[in-house]
Amino acid sequence: MIAYIKGRLQEIYEESLIVETGGIGYQIQVPFSMLQAASVGTEIRVHTYLHMGQDQAPRLYGFAAREDLEVFRLLIGVSGIGPKGALGVLSVIAPDDLRFAVLSEDAKTIARAPGIGVKTAKKLILELKDKFKLEDAFEIRRSREDAPAGERGASQGVKEEAVQALTALGYSASEAMKAVNGIQDAGELTVEALLKAALKQMTSF
Repeated sequence: MIAYIKGRLQEIYEESLIVETGGIGYQIQVPFSMLQAASVGTEIRVHTYLHMGQDQAPRLYGFAAREDLEVFRLLIGVSGIGPKGALGVLSVIAPDDLRFAVLSEDAKTIARAPGIGVKTAKKLILELKDKFKLEDAFEIRRSREDAPAGERGASQGVKEEAVQALTALGYSASEAMKAVNGIQDAGELTVEALLKAALKQMTSF
């Protein structure tokens, strides 16, 4: 098993990268986000998954972070979604966003991926919603933030606290996230104000 490949990026293709290490060039299928960020000549580390297909040659799939690779593994475990389909999903929806889309049961967002209709998106949510934890999703997103502060980061923090407070009150992650995201100008409110507005909205249904 190849856990990761660390080497110099030699070439960039439409759907893959060539990374050279130890005199060997590895062709790795990667999400679109990695292709955009790639720069020939730089040294990179790619967390990889080796797929041994029955009807095709072995292929390497790679991701910038180990957590993203884990999301890919979960996706290919969903019946009807193979490695190519999973990579297509993660090329359209960032792994962090996919976690939150699954937790909030947002089939419409997931269905944006090529080859994934609403029916398949709902099936994906059904099979993965117990594999993601809200606390872990927030922690992974926070760990990726480059800047510690900023307006966007503060806004996101308010929403996170409100969602966590709602789940502590017994609401499901999907209910909490739908309620918070449904509040207009949520990022401009305090945690207390947002929580009150979300509770009012939830109890009015």
